Amino acid sequence: MCQSNVYLIQNGKEKLLLEEVILIEFQGKKILLKSIFGEEEIIEAKIKTIDLFRHRIILEKETHSQRN
Repeated sequence: MCQSNVYLIQNGKEKLLLEEVILIEFQGKKILLKSIFGEEEIIEAKIKTIDLFRHRIILEKETHSQRN
């Protein structure tokens, strides 16, 4: 099996975003996720970690720093 679960870091904790993901597609600043069950999720985030051994992908929202 090649599916992975995708988690989003929120408030310092990992929250399950989508299970059994089979496709990750980059669309500009957004990421399209598709699961084996036909579910889709589009999120503006970046990939922090891909752990193929544990079938886990960790995403985090980009923080926008303001320059003076």
